[in-house]
Order: sequence, then C-alpha cells, then structure tokens
Amino acid sequence: MPLETRVPSLTLVPTAPSASPADVAPKAAPPSSAPPASAPPAAGPQRPAMDFSRLPESARMLAQTWARLTCQDDEDFDQGSGPEAFRAVDRAAAALVARATSGLSPAALSLAYLDWWMHLAAAPGKQAELGLKAWRKAARFGSYAVASSFDRTFPNCITPLPGDERFSAPVWQDWPFRLWYQAFLLNQQWWHNATHGVPGVKPHDEALVAFAARQLLDVFSPSNSPLTNPEVIRRTRETGGMNFVEGARNALADLARKASDAPPVGAEAFVPGQNVAVTPGEVVYRNHLIELIQYRATTSEVAAEPVLIVPAWIMKYYILDLSPENSLVRHLVSKGHTVFCISWRNVTEEDRHLGFDDYRTQGVMAALDAIAAIVPGSKVHAAGYCLGGTLLSVAAAAMARANDARLASVTLLAAQTDFSEAGELQLFVDPSELYTLESMMWDQGYLAAGQMAGAFEMLRSNDLVWSRLVHEYLMGERAPMNDLMAWNADATRMPYRMHSDYLRRFFLDNDLAAGRYRVDGRPVSLLDIKVPLFVVGTERDHVAPWRSVFKIHQLTDTDVTFVLTSGGHNAGIVSEPGHKHRHFRLHETRHGNMHLGPDEWVEATKPQDGSWWLAWDDWLAARSTGPVGLPKIGGPGYPALGPAPGTYVMQR
Repeated sequence: MPLETRVPSLTLVPTAPSASPADVAPKAAPPSSAPPASAPPAAGPQRPAMDFSRLPESARMLAQTWARLTCQDDEDFDQGSGPEAFRAVDRAAAALVARATSGLSPAALSLAYLDWWMHLAAAPGKQAELGLKAWRKAARFGSYAVASSFDRTFPNCITPLPGDERFSAPVWQDWPFRLWYQAFLLNQQWWHNATHGVPGVKPHDEALVAFAARQLLDVFSPSNSPLTNPEVIRRTRETGGMNFVEGARNALADLARKASDAPPVGAEAFVPGQNVAVTPGEVVYRNHLIELIQYRATTSEVAAEPVLIVPAWIMKYYILDLSPENSLVRHLVSKGHTVFCISWRNVTEEDRHLGFDDYRTQGVMAALDAIAAIVPGSKVHAAGYCLGGTLLSVAAAAMARANDARLASVTLLAAQTDFSEAGELQLFVDPSELYTLESMMWDQGYLAAGQMAGAFEMLRSNDLVWSRLVHEYLMGERAPMNDLMAWNADATRMPYRMHSDYLRRFFLDNDLAAGRYRVDGRPVSLLDIKVPLFVVGTERDHVAPWRSVFKIHQLTDTDVTFVLTSGGHNAGIVSEPGHKHRHFRLHETRHGNMHLGPDEWVEATKPQDGSWWLAWDDWLAARSTGPVGLPKIGGPGYPALGPAPGTYVMQR
C-alpha cells in the first residue's frame, strides 16, 4: 500500500500500488476538470472551494487531507482514499518526531534496548559473568589505587583502545587524574562486556545498544570536565582563567554562525576558484543535475583515453581538486590525461522527486555522451568516489548488459558495492529508522547537510565532537582551518527520493550485490563488467570500511587490482606524492585466479611507502593505447559555458 497521497482540490488521487516509498512524495495538483454543461445544478448549499496554494508543501498537504476527510462519505472511504489520507498524517507526525531527534528513531532504540534487557534478564549465566567481572575489576582497581599512591610509576591496570587519544598527554599520569581515567576505562570495558555476547539478542540490536552505551559513557569521560581534565586545569593556571573567556567567545561565535547558516570560522578563507578548485578548465556541458568540467592538459601529448571522475553528491567535487599541491585532478592533468569531472547540483525542495536512476542517466550517462562528442572514438577511464563509485558500478553493469563498450576501465575509490557489512552506518539503517528519516525528508523535500553530518559525527564522537569541545571551549584554542576542513564544511543536500532509494535498495536490502537492483526494468549484475577494475580502500574508513569495499572480488568476474592505503575516507584518497607517513598495499587478482579473504590478502601483500596515486598512474598508462595530440576544449554541441569550477559548486 502506498504510504502517502496528494489531495488536489479536495480530491484524493491514490498512488500506484507498485510505487516505492520514495515514489509517493507530494506532487503538484493536476487541474480539475469542469463539469459538463448539461450537468444539473447541485441541490442544497454549496461548500466554498478552499485555496491552500499559498501554504508550505507539508502544511498544504495536511490542510487538504483534513478538508477531504470532512466531506468524505463511507463509500469513498472504503474505496481506499481515506486510509491513504491517514498514512499522510502518520508521515507528518513522524516528521515532527524526526526533527526533534535529528532523524533518529526513538522506537528503534527502544526496541533494541528491550531486546537486550529482556534477554539479559533471562540469562543468569551472563548475569553471573558480569557480576564476576565487576568484582574482579573493582579488586584490580583497588589494588592499583593503593599501589599507585605510593609508587607514581606503577603500571596502569588498563590501556585505552587504539585510536583513543584522550588520555595520551603525560599529565594524565599524575595522581589523582590517573585514577579517574583508569576507573573510567574499566567502567567502559565492563559496559562493552555487558552489551555484547548476551544470548538471543539480534546483532543489529546488540550493535545499537552498545553504540548508545558508548555515547552515554563518553559524556561522563573525565577528559570532558574542566574539574577532572588536568590539561584544562594547567591551561587555566597559565592563563588565569582567560581560556574560559576565549572558550565562551568561541561558543557564541559558533552558535551565531550556526543560526545564520554561515560556514565555520576560517572556512571563508577557502573559496572555490580562488585558492581551492583552481585547476584550469571549462564547463562544457550543463543540465539540471550536473555541470561537466573539462580540464586543460599541461603536457604536449595526452593518453588517448580520457578520465571521467564521478564524485559523490553527498560532497562537493573539489575534494579531488583542493589546493594545487594536493589536487588529484591537477596530478592527472600533469601526467598527460584529459580529465573530465562531474560537479553536482546542490538540490532544493523542488528536486525531491529525483531518484537514484536520475543520477545515472542525467549524471554518468549524460557525461559519457558529452565526452563521446568532444573526444570521438575514444574509450573512457571512469573513476567514482564514495557514493559516486556505487553509482558508477551500477552504470557500468547496465552498460555491459546493453553492449555499450565506451568504458576502458573502472576505478572505485572508497566505494561499496556490497552493503552486508557496511560498518557502523548500518546502525542508522533499519525499517523503523528509515521510516523516521524518510518522513523528515518527505516533509522538507531533502536531507539537509547538517542532518547528515550529525550521523557521521556520532560515529567518531571522540574525535569530531568531544575533542573539539574540549580544545575550543575549555582550552580556548581554535584548531587552524585547512582546505580539507573547509571543504568538509561546504556540504550539500540529498533529494528525498534518491536518498530513500539508496538507503532502502542498497543499505537495507543489498539489492545490487544480490542481483535484484533494476535498471530500465531489468536486474543488473556486476558480473557483466569485463573491463579491468582498480579499487581503493582506506585503513581507517568509518564510511566505507575497506573489508566491505574488498567484497568487489566476490561480485565481479574480471581483473581486480585492489589497493589498501593508510588514512581515512577522505585523507586516504587525498594522498598526494610527498605526503609524509603514507603507505599502501597493492595486489592484482587476475581473472581466473584464486581469491583471498581480506585478512589473507593483508598477510600476503607487503606495504609500500608513498602515495597510491603513482601506482594508479602506472595502471592507467598500461591500459591506454598511446599518446595523441591535445584535444580541444568542448566540441560539436558542447561549447565552453564558463571557466571551472563552474556555478553549481557555488550553490549553498
């Protein structure tokens, strides 16, 4: 049954039963037809027509719904339009809850907690185990407290988890601060044991309860209080308390900028076209969804096959064209490649009906059509980053099924094709959570940038939330802005239908890996892709975990060169030559070779120092047909429309 319906001119029009939840968003009202001239006049007083056209989208729909219900008779109600109106009211109510919870579902968390609590209550063995662990930890802490009070060099009884830098400063080893953080870590470890391994709990519920417990514990970390953080206390002594004054100024400035939707302090120093996204080029094609940028080559000859970059639309494209010294686009141009890059439109409420397939047709396929006219007869090395890589894999599979041979190779940068183990983002993907999130998007027509950023920040709350609050508000020290941070603050919106499609069909149902995802009414299979693949995963990626990216080996039937590089989802990709402390592993699995599991692959592949960009240069060169003369900017039907970075990247 469709989840909602539009009520035009006091008439409900049910949506088609086959529509997905994202296909049934409010649409514009069709014009009502006038009654025939021969129709007899209606008896009795006439109900005046009500005009709701001036109301906002969601308010107009609710007003029309209630107006329709007031004149609904039982026969019409039984025919199905009445229940559809009630579903629309459900959506509106869920949207109100979602706004109050930043898109999180209270029902999902409550059900997960009940699942954990009821199974724990029915598991006396687990209870006894937890009781014993609590007693042993208390005894260990008591012994440590006594010993460390006499011997300040006494070894700690527990160490922080890898990546937890909250207690790394030497001052934390002073007494009594070492006692406080050791007690916190022991408590954190006990709650990890309590939320894991309870027999009978669903894995998703277990992960959600453990995540919620970790978030709550972090609130009470001794590092977050000015009374128990020795670094803050020392800073207060050094400044005479002025750190709190500066911290208050920082907090007020951040609140003012957030209220006015302004970028964070320092981001205004990084402007696309001025000091970021400055690689010379021209916009050679524009439609409602994309601008296609062609970059000017800096060599006398170029490879015959141009490179098309498909970035994610959850971010702006210039993550791959930041400052000149760390721009992947500039690097490719300097190595003799003709580079095209898609710049996505920052959607608004009017774009609510754009679906995932619209991004394929108006994005990837439209760009390939333009390249075919500008560089005729040449195949294309296509590269997709993050969500753009997932889109590119779908497009490549559909092209292979249709015998469209325009691709020479496919490169996937931190892009998932199998979402069965998609990492901690799956905490926010279940039917209840998706219904709440979809309701919020239904109400406003898109998912706002700040609403997305909140989910990513919670995944790394120690680094992205608490550490920032301590340094900027308690220590009174602003972290210096850099190009990557400024780009990260220049976020975009996601259209309602597309994001619903993506979360349901990929994250929740894993349709692409299962061979159920349809393009033009027919399923597509990644097994149809026969061009070579170059796939990059990053070691500390919390968005696209590298083991999830690695699953491309099991989904394709072609040569796969897999790279595992140091860094995270962004810094691992923006890994220019000369960047210190960078390394990567690379191994090619030829078609027909035995496949290794991810852990076996790591053991069998030695790390190499340096940037993976140079390895990609060699890989592209080996799959190119040779150098040719420099192509012109634009082509027949594709004139230069303006200089890079274009206009869509400027949309806020």
